[in-house]
Amino acid sequence: MTGYELAEVAGKDPRIFQSGRHKKAFYQKMWQRLLEEDHWQGELWDRRKDGKIQAKWINITLIRHSDGRIYCYVAQFSDITEKKRKDELIMAQANYDLLTNLPNRNLFKNRLEQEIKKSQRSGLLLSLFFLDLDHFKDVNDTLGHDKGDELLKEVALRILSCVRGTDTVARLGGDEFAVILPDINKLRIETIALHIIQELSKSFNLDQNQADCYISTSIGIVRFPEDGTDIESLMKHADQAMYKAKLEGRGRFCYFTRSMQQEANEKMALTHDLRQALVRNELQVYYQPILEITSGHIIKAEALLRWEHPQRGMINPDIFIALAEESGLILEIGEWVFKQSIAFIDQWRKQFGYIIQVSVNKSPLQFKQINKLLWPERLTQLGLPGNSINVEITEGLLLKDAPIVKDRLLEFRNKGIEVSIDDFGTGFSSLSYLKEFDIDYIKIDRSFISNLTHNETDRTLVEAIIAMAHKLDIRIIAEGVETKEQQELLIHFGCDYVQGFLYSPALPAEEFSKLIIQQQSQAPVGHKGISKNSSSQESVGLKRS
Repeated sequence: MTGYELAEVAGKDPRIFQSGRHKKAFYQKMWQRLLEEDHWQGELWDRRKDGKIQAKWINITLIRHSDGRIYCYVAQFSDITEKKRKDELIMAQANYDLLTNLPNRNLFKNRLEQEIKKSQRSGLLLSLFFLDLDHFKDVNDTLGHDKGDELLKEVALRILSCVRGTDTVARLGGDEFAVILPDINKLRIETIALHIIQELSKSFNLDQNQADCYISTSIGIVRFPEDGTDIESLMKHADQAMYKAKLEGRGRFCYFTRSMQQEANEKMALTHDLRQALVRNELQVYYQPILEITSGHIIKAEALLRWEHPQRGMINPDIFIALAEESGLILEIGEWVFKQSIAFIDQWRKQFGYIIQVSVNKSPLQFKQINKLLWPERLTQLGLPGNSINVEITEGLLLKDAPIVKDRLLEFRNKGIEVSIDDFGTGFSSLSYLKEFDIDYIKIDRSFISNLTHNETDRTLVEAIIAMAHKLDIRIIAEGVETKEQQELLIHFGCDYVQGFLYSPALPAEEFSKLIIQQQSQAPVGHKGISKNSSSQESVGLKRS
């Protein structure tokens, strides 16, 4: 184990084995304990004859004469070098990120706890950054995970270059990083945050054969003790501040504020209530009529989801639809809306003798469901044609996961279900996907219609959209029509259908039925609205309107 022969060590002082790793105080304590207790054991680093350092677990026993005088020392040891190496590896794996060599979440929490205790004793300011990379997924999706790993390594180095030696930079997982900044003033906090943002906004050259790629980062900032007095609260509040930075446009930092915590609590409570809303019959589908612009007849309707909270009253759809999407409740609620809609389509068919088509707004989460063919099957069960339903989707959905979307739309097409692009003009407004995806309707967003009479640019755009759509055999629905002047311009441009407060707000199903009865009583003899086989449709959905 030592590399020495007996003859080389016999009669020599054990100091010949010393490695130089232990300080003088270490040996002083060892000898003091040995003399007091006649025994000492522990880890010792010694040097072999060939110069290699080895770790020993050693037991030293002091043997005395009967009168108490020291007779000799007996040392027994085992080589634990390999065990120490494995222990160090396990310790490193438990506390350091294998990709970047930064402290991982475990070591980060340990260091943050220690810095909190130091700050409590000293009264000095302690700050914590929570970083999330913007658009990192795009790098993985386009260049592959290997290049994504290279980018994360470079990100780690760039963050380290922006902080002091006393600061801790950790990778918490994925593309999330954290920085602990002890003993720091407020001005220095912002200087470091801006420096990190600037460094990470510079180009990354991950492949000489590829163009440079760019990311940014969103940073949430908290300060101890004003934003939290323990690890859990500081991390939670830093995460909330980071999320706020993302909402404000990414590539920036945001301090935590108490209003963020209040908003988070409100959001959690409202999400909890939304989970119970279906069971408690608090949700209802309203229907807003869609008219054929030339005849003025109601031949479609858009169904809009409403939530009447028992304590808060009517909740803004912009709020609760977003919660439904984030929480995944949109799947259950979307199915409920669909069932409600086709039930009324069937009822109206029996009552009025013709089909009023319903346009269902589907979120991306719903659109990618495995049970994609359930809607056509349910229509068949009720004896309704596919064109009883019009599925409304957003422009962004067409550009994301295009092959999957194309397959889904083809399935709808084969079953006779038509498709509308909702809020056209507010997104990408790409002409190529209109041709590629078999779109039946374009719904011009209300923001264009509201400015139609006094904004020449909007008039030109609306006229061009209508002309372009008709060339592609796509029909147009104008949303948010509120004045006769807007209506006259849309007639002049050749718009097909209109909806808005000029004609009617969204109504409960019973009130909508009365509107149809009133129309029938005023219709010329022989007019019965839309025939059973007509392709005209009514629009229902989970729109935030």
